[in-house]
Amino acid sequence: MSEASRDRTRLAGLVLCGVFVVMAGRGGYLALSGGPRANAAVQVAETVPDVLRAGIVDRNGELLATSVETYSLWANPSLIWEAEDVSAGLKSLFPDLSLEDLKARLSDREKQFVWVKRGLTPRQREAVMQLPLEGLSFREEMRRSYPRGPLAGQVLGQVDLDGRGIAGIERSFDSRLKAGGEPVRLTLDIEAQTALEAELAAAATDYDMDGAAAILMETRSGEVLGMASWPVYDPNRPAAFPPDHPARLNRAIGAVYELGSVFKPLTVAAAIDAGAVRPGDVFNVSRPIVLGDFEIGDTHRFAESANLTEIIVESSNIGTVHVARALGIQRQEAFLTIAGLMAPVDIELPGSEAPLLPETFDAVAAATVSYGHGLSVSPLAFLTAFAALGNGGEMLPATLVIDADRKAQPTRLMSAITAEIVTRMMRESVIRGTAKSADVAGYRVAGKTGTGEKAIKGGYDKNANISSFAAVFPEDGPQYALIVTLDDPKAKAGRGATAGASAAPVAGRIIERVAPLLGVTPRFEDVRPEQTARTPERSTL
Repeated sequence: MSEASRDRTRLAGLVLCGVFVVMAGRGGYLALSGGPRANAAVQVAETVPDVLRAGIVDRNGELLATSVETYSLWANPSLIWEAEDVSAGLKSLFPDLSLEDLKARLSDREKQFVWVKRGLTPRQREAVMQLPLEGLSFREEMRRSYPRGPLAGQVLGQVDLDGRGIAGIERSFDSRLKAGGEPVRLTLDIEAQTALEAELAAAATDYDMDGAAAILMETRSGEVLGMASWPVYDPNRPAAFPPDHPARLNRAIGAVYELGSVFKPLTVAAAIDAGAVRPGDVFNVSRPIVLGDFEIGDTHRFAESANLTEIIVESSNIGTVHVARALGIQRQEAFLTIAGLMAPVDIELPGSEAPLLPETFDAVAAATVSYGHGLSVSPLAFLTAFAALGNGGEMLPATLVIDADRKAQPTRLMSAITAEIVTRMMRESVIRGTAKSADVAGYRVAGKTGTGEKAIKGGYDKNANISSFAAVFPEDGPQYALIVTLDDPKAKAGRGATAGASAAPVAGRIIERVAPLLGVTPRFEDVRPEQTARTPERSTL
């Protein structure tokens, strides 16, 4: 062998030795650093909880929320040689990732841990494992899952990426759920909840509305069997609903409305109970009432005079203001305070909105509030008070959680006889008045419609309505209370639909679906009030 050949052989050997030294040094570094999986083992204990977050179930034990095992992908930039190649490979699997952001984070070799993507599906995890990329690993985590999808989504709420409750029941009961153990049992009935949500979805198609809420409550316990808000929210897909998305708002508690004439039965009940009027009293409804710059009239002329039943049946603003005047401002305000309509409703959910009150409760405010204008309340706040009509005049606090230790103290809002009298008046309204479209054969619905111009900044939108219907059923032994509120439903002619044409039929369809589920016995003969609307006892102007 020539000297030149020996020199080339020695040079090649030195190069190979150098490569070996580099590789050995890199291997030693990896061994000392522990590598991606060693780091993962250290980090797992920081995120996987010691106990599994408890589930959430409905009143019958049907699962609404649970925890499932998932994997999240992370990277150790100090072990990544080519951040650009790794970023490109990950981008090919996860198009929603920002390539520039990922490249910048994976290029920071001073860091040993950065999140790449959390909550991977098994298929996504397998795809990552097939990539020939360095510096990647997985961390086992527990993720929240909602088996019923969007059902009761706003009620259940949401947890963040670290498993902290940030909305709904998940937030209100975060500590209890984190402790594991028995699930939180809600008062909701998934079949009733499904009926409410399905009918609101159908109404959205029929009326092209901006939003809606429906609540079904047991009158004798205050337990909420169904609480629906439209548009619906799916807690399994929080990224699909930005913070300002309308589906994130639970309109049953987080929105306040001027609910209109559904207030009239409460005004009449307050006046009867105070002894200010009697059921057969007759009031002049032929002329509008003028209060300063305001003129209060009816949508239609129906009689020269009417008693309380006819005022409810025909939904007379004029007649209701006469009743409120007889009651008096102080007693009216006191009644509304006891009814809980002057403060946010107390419920086991965050986001209960405070009512919008008149600046001063003067003669004008007392008049307009008597028929549901000038005072904005949440649907749940109103239904909690209204349900007293179906519970012998006693109002129970609304609740969403079954608690064996709960000792709910009822509030006497009116006498039992007053509640019965006004409920009979509302039955007449359904039989032959503005609420005919809510009648359901056999289930004796007693209720009242409410239609009001939608309040906007600086006034009212004359082309947009808030349409509501509130009811108790069955009338001869009420067990359940229901409210349906539609935000700006549109009729075919393009104008806002009245409650009789929108909210009432939606409520009727809900009752038709839920009454059999609740075990309400149908009865097809009807018991009408002993006095009709135009058989006065005495006349009051």
